[in-house]
Amino acid sequence: MSAPAFPARTTEVELGTELQPKFGPDGLIPCITTDHVTNEVLMFAFMNAESLALTIRTGKASYWSRSRNQLWVKGEESGNSQLVKELRVDCDQDVILLKVDNVGGAACHNGYPSCFYRKLAPKADAADPASLKLIFADERVFDPATVYKKKH
Repeated sequence: MSAPAFPARTTEVELGTELQPKFGPDGLIPCITTDHVTNEVLMFAFMNAESLALTIRTGKASYWSRSRNQLWVKGEESGNSQLVKELRVDCDQDVILLKVDNVGGAACHNGYPSCFYRKLAPKADAADPASLKLIFADERVFDPATVYKKKH
């Protein structure tokens, strides 16, 4: 699929009414994904023009995997998909915000409801690196070892 063409950026980016996403030099735009009801941040990923167009066309969150160098539709392997309820852009249109229905209850490939499943432990002190511990804040929804079995 060739890269979809979005409207050229004009001087009306910040207050205009036309979607004019600003992709970086690498062709990517950051995307924050939240639960449309609770506003909990579920994940952060990148999109390219193709994944953004696919998201708009299908209503299913699609991203660009930098590690695999390929497009991926959220949930295509795990079944934990994200149905887009609202797509927003920030003021200068260089960040996408998706508000989604997190079908299946897990947004993270590690099986957690959100990719932000750990938090800094109380009494952490930046002057004491040994105190900078993370503690788990959420329970797993699924076991990734079972869900992402290697395909032969």
